[in-house]
Amino acid sequence: MMTPKDLFERRKRRARQSLKAKSHGRLRLSVFRSGQNIYAQVIDDLQGVTLAAASSLDKSLKDSLKTGADKQAAAAVGKLIAERAVAAGITEVVFDRGGYIYHGRVKALADAAREGGLSF
Repeated sequence: MMTPKDLFERRKRRARQSLKAKSHGRLRLSVFRSGQNIYAQVIDDLQGVTLAAASSLDKSLKDSLKTGADKQAAAAVGKLIAERAVAAGITEVVFDRGGYIYHGRVKALADAAREGGLSF
């Protein structure tokens, strides 16, 4: 019998496999959400390097957020990751939702990243 963790890993693997086929060498904006915080990274898979990162634990955000686990925190992280990526010269990425449903906090982060200047 498959556990919920196994099912999540299966969804994550399936999403990443689809991204690799369609990315054509573009960088990947990866999202991780925990029960208390949300994290985002822009990753170059060819070199295995993280080029930009942001989370709800960043000092610039932590004081202004009520909690790191709501849509407002996700939107703030999305704006911050877009700001840092554009500063690094990155505008084109593919969005890696991992095994999460594109809804709620994940969608809020993606929408804020698009508003911040990233296109995907």
